[in-house]
Amino acid sequence: MARATDPRVTVARRTRRTSRRKTAQPIPTAGPEERVWVLDIPYGTQVTGARWHTTLKTHLYVGAQLPEPMAAYSPRPYTLGRFIENTLNPTDRLPYPAATGELEPRALQLDGAEAIARRADAGGRQFLLADEPGVGKTITAVLGARAVGKLRGAKRVLVVADRPAEITIGHWCRTIAAIGDGGMDWVVITWDRLEKVAAHEWDVVIADEAQAVRNTTTKRWQHWVKVSGLTKPHAKAPFVIAATATPGHTPLELPYLIPAYAQELEQTVGDWYAAAKTARLKAFADALEREGIGIERGRYGPSWTEDPRRRATDLRLVRGWLAAAEPPAMIHRAAPWGPVPISGMPVTLTPAERAAYDAEWGEFCAEMNLARRGRNVARGRAALLRFRQKAGLIRVDSTVEWIAQQVEADRQVACSVEFVGTAADPIVERLQDKGVDVACLYGQGRFDPEAERLRFQTGAAPVAVLTVVASISLHAGELLPDGLTASTTPRVGVFHQARFSGIAGRQITGRTHRDHQVSPWHIAYAEDTVEERVGRVMVERIAAASDAVGGDTRGLAVVADLLGADWLPTSSLTESGQA
Repeated sequence: MARATDPRVTVARRTRRTSRRKTAQPIPTAGPEERVWVLDIPYGTQVTGARWHTTLKTHLYVGAQLPEPMAAYSPRPYTLGRFIENTLNPTDRLPYPAATGELEPRALQLDGAEAIARRADAGGRQFLLADEPGVGKTITAVLGARAVGKLRGAKRVLVVADRPAEITIGHWCRTIAAIGDGGMDWVVITWDRLEKVAAHEWDVVIADEAQAVRNTTTKRWQHWVKVSGLTKPHAKAPFVIAATATPGHTPLELPYLIPAYAQELEQTVGDWYAAAKTARLKAFADALEREGIGIERGRYGPSWTEDPRRRATDLRLVRGWLAAAEPPAMIHRAAPWGPVPISGMPVTLTPAERAAYDAEWGEFCAEMNLARRGRNVARGRAALLRFRQKAGLIRVDSTVEWIAQQVEADRQVACSVEFVGTAADPIVERLQDKGVDVACLYGQGRFDPEAERLRFQTGAAPVAVLTVVASISLHAGELLPDGLTASTTPRVGVFHQARFSGIAGRQITGRTHRDHQVSPWHIAYAEDTVEERVGRVMVERIAAASDAVGGDTRGLAVVADLLGADWLPTSSLTESGQA
């Protein structure tokens, strides 16, 4: 009898393991009046009755109806889970919602969509949507994809969004639902889940923050090649809308535009791209150099010339390949100076976070009702303060992920908070754990405010967390006290907690949106909660940019009514906590 150490036994065991790995798990079959349900269950969460499918890499349940405990995990429209579920139930597909009409596209967005459609109609395979923040690339891209779908008879649209998924996926899904899906299947995922859709065929692909695939040696790039059909002939590839306000620092960071370059210069993708990982950057650099771009060879591979005059010439040349095409294969439009671009930023809570939030909301309502009946103003104020602190703490991780991604996309971020212990401190600590330096403009006596401000202004700290409302300047290009100029990196802002005063909100946005520097701001809130209703009110109040005390008071009255705090003094809503 052969022993366990016998090589023949070892080989046999390896063969059996390999065989098991390659065997696809059969898809469950639904019986009469049943369907196969897909469940988006977070990693580590146990749900009785749900079965993990190793081939589809998702949880499934077979039955006529989804049991109540599982309903919270049913995938929302336009997500990967819903797409897989409809694929598994081709004769019993769940319907997509009708267009809500909540968004009214602006003229710039309609013009952008028309430009995308003209390119597609002319046989183009790629379009670069390089508008600056504030112009509205999301709506433009959705309108453009709809137009392309109509022209080409498209059935499937893939949107690859930025992270964190808790914010970006919901944002894209709501935009699609508001404008209308055009009768197509849409799937919205984030870049870190690209592998899950690489095996499917797509007719139109929207690559949000396309600079995420500027490195050709990563697994993400390999999946992108499959999803985008990068190596396919021009006529057989899906139409790709690459959306980004920061295409890349150098021409060498634009490999995702290879199909557009090759098509416009009447070449094949093979003239620009090598299959071997080690040869990809060299092949791309060789192609750029062949077309007149200043490429230098060094010990660590090709790099862009340091000659400033040559660089200026190269930038005009690279942009001209797409911008001067007929019809153009790109547009780049600056956000016009004017009122601050302000928008809501809904955060999709996990089931555990939702349960915690609902518990806090129930506790708050009970406490506020007791305070109201006893006309106990101090108790009512304390309940309101405690609820806002705990609700904000639940969303800290989502805010941190969003900020980190903005920094990765070469933006500086101003994060406004109202509370120190439950917002400012945990946000700063978790950003620092990610290796992101933070300027701390909060906490009396804890930091040197001017020194911290200058760290942000010079770019030494890409993030500023602040409780201050006015009297500081954080805008790009500012002339600093020592005669130097602040960094020109674009600024974006986020209210981790919505300011209830429209005037205070306007003052805060004015820290970065000033002196002809356009700086979009976002108000974060938990989706489908009272925070969302309050957030929408504050978006309107700040967008109105009213300095009138009466206007601010009207906004505060609406917020107070939503929170059941209309009996409290107005100051209860505008006081900032430092706990």
